[in-house]
Amino acid sequence: MPEEIVNRIAQSKLKTVDPGDYYLPGQRIHLDISQWLYEGIILREKEFRTALREHDWNSYEGAYVALSCTTDAIIPGWAFMLVAAYLGPVCRKVVVGDMELLETEIYRDALQQVNFEDYRDLPVIVKGCADKPVPRNAYIMLVSALQKVAKSVMYGEACSSVPLFKR
Repeated sequence: MPEEIVNRIAQSKLKTVDPGDYYLPGQRIHLDISQWLYEGIILREKEFRTALREHDWNSYEGAYVALSCTTDAIIPGWAFMLVAAYLGPVCRKVVVGDMELLETEIYRDALQQVNFEDYRDLPVIVKGCADKPVPRNAYIMLVSALQKVAKSVMYGEACSSVPLFKR
């Protein structure tokens, strides 16, 4: 009688964490404030405020927004705050920075809602290939949170994982 093939990985206590599971749906928008600067580099307060008042902010409804200035203009801090004041009532989140920073902050919000106690004293593998865009910082946040509770943390797939931490 042939010996039965046993899937030891399926029988183990190993838990897999897919960072893509924490991807929050929603439109991501990069908003360049240089469009409201004189010649793209000079902030004239009166014209800047007028341009913001006349802008259609409803197009950002429910979106995640990254604010930046793509020119070499020197932008006072209040300018970003003023744009954020217009965005605040309509968008889900606004950050000053690039799209990767925006995605990192979205993941930070999502991961703060996770009950990592579910992984207490278990071997955990963080899946390396997600179906959704996952910023590198999200992996750092995951390992940091898991390290506090898990027995061990690995990266990759069960058949070829890289050990990261073992208690």
